[in-house]
Amino acid sequence: MSFVIKSIAVAGFLGGLAAAWSYLLHASDSSVIHSPVVDLGYARYQGIALSNGIDEYLGMRYAQPPVKDLRFRGPQDPESVEEVQDATAFGPVCVGVGQRTSNALGEDCLFVNVWRPANATAESNLPVWLFIQGGGYADDSNNNFNGSQVVKQSGDNIVFVNFNYRVGVLGFLASENVRRDGDLNAGLLDQRKLLAWVQQHIQQFGGDPHHVVIHGDSAGAGSVAFHLAANGGKNLGLFVGAIAESPFWPTLRTVAEMEFQYERFVEDVECGTVNDTLACLRSVDISKIMNYDVDMPFPGGSDSPKPLWYFLPVVDGVLIVDRLYNLYEEDKFIHVPLMVTDDTNEGTSFAYNASSPQEIAQFLKNNYPGLNASQLEEINQAYPLMDPLPKHATYFPSAAQAYGEATFTCPGNHMASSMAYYFSPSQVWNYRFNVLDPEQVANGLGVPHVFELPAIFGLGNAGGSPGAYANINAEIVPLTMDYTISFVRALDPNVYRYSSAPLWQSWGDGQGRRLKIQTGSTEMEPVPQDQVDRCALWKKLAPSSEQ
Repeated sequence: MSFVIKSIAVAGFLGGLAAAWSYLLHASDSSVIHSPVVDLGYARYQGIALSNGIDEYLGMRYAQPPVKDLRFRGPQDPESVEEVQDATAFGPVCVGVGQRTSNALGEDCLFVNVWRPANATAESNLPVWLFIQGGGYADDSNNNFNGSQVVKQSGDNIVFVNFNYRVGVLGFLASENVRRDGDLNAGLLDQRKLLAWVQQHIQQFGGDPHHVVIHGDSAGAGSVAFHLAANGGKNLGLFVGAIAESPFWPTLRTVAEMEFQYERFVEDVECGTVNDTLACLRSVDISKIMNYDVDMPFPGGSDSPKPLWYFLPVVDGVLIVDRLYNLYEEDKFIHVPLMVTDDTNEGTSFAYNASSPQEIAQFLKNNYPGLNASQLEEINQAYPLMDPLPKHATYFPSAAQAYGEATFTCPGNHMASSMAYYFSPSQVWNYRFNVLDPEQVANGLGVPHVFELPAIFGLGNAGGSPGAYANINAEIVPLTMDYTISFVRALDPNVYRYSSAPLWQSWGDGQGRRLKIQTGSTEMEPVPQDQVDRCALWKKLAPSSEQ
């Protein structure tokens, strides 16, 4: 993960800590107005009534703590408690790759947060916006976003939900051992549990369980892709619309292909010599688990540089029945209205600072070990030397474009074109976010991965610095937020769009058209032919890059 992305994550993390501390102080403050108690059957929760007319419920359990014998298993129903539970502070975030447990990060982390209009009742049937945070399946890096502003901006006409799910080794350790006595893709199963929790309980917060829109960014958007294609596209009625913001499609391997990782991990934590290695892993202290929840090379790769992502979802034959390119190519996904987005410079936050085509090839080989020499040469031909970017080596722009299109942009375009072809070309929308921030441009990052998050959720609600959103790009905030809110409410970004926002035309037939969101010149544009051609290359290479 790049320094910039890590900085954003840290800023969001520190903001979450500050918010949590504030709420802890308020919880004992008699001047604070508490929200009504919500009875979920297994527990009753009381949150805070915010001054803007929004009720906030934080840190509610949606599953049992996934610890001890529940480690490496799917989530279980939360246990019943008699006392009214305090819902005024965020719960700990799921600890991930390269992290250590603390008061704010832990293994006991399956908590959900809800924001609703204060006047909402069980009969309100408001549209539900369910946000799945990103972080490369390595950490919960978009945790504790504040949903109060989007609820208020909607005219008090939505309910907003976000939550934590297991990541890193605790969420995605894969082996036949795990299949036999546990559950593969536990992190995705956490998300499925939360989707079911929403169906069962969101009406108590005023939400309509029959109108849930799932929205994810990065790995959260990759998760949206998985939920659309879950069980080969079997529709369980969990959602009626989907937003995939810069969908992340890294390598997706079979369980057999990941056995090396399990064997390496059990040896590292000194469980390799026992008969029941998984029982041993469940008995090991979390601090020892986290010592080895780190990125390591894949077979055929090297540690120079190490792969960007190591513990990832796998094809398990049940939830994920095949690789994503195949599932979308074969119409094995749920048909719902869809928004897919990307940023102009998706790869600048991740790419190796390459000085030569050979370094680009090594970087790609370490992240996609299945690529052979001739395929890597074909990629280098498709991404020749580009104009330089500040503070970076000569071939960094080429490496960034290659990785950004392979991992984010082209998968998003494939989702959009597949949904348009098999479902409806008039109910799929795509944008390219091209809002320039002088600081990002000066650092050679352009418009980086999920740069629009503060514009979607409002300044101060999504971590990081407001930057130029506070001045020269201020008009982009209500425009981007209202398109998103409109899609959540009406399954169409245009119905409740910002007063000065242009009509956002759908993807349509053929190679697609998209909205270019840019300060002073938001307008439609076709997906350029050269990008269509490069995406065709990545689609052809998908079996080798294991996407």
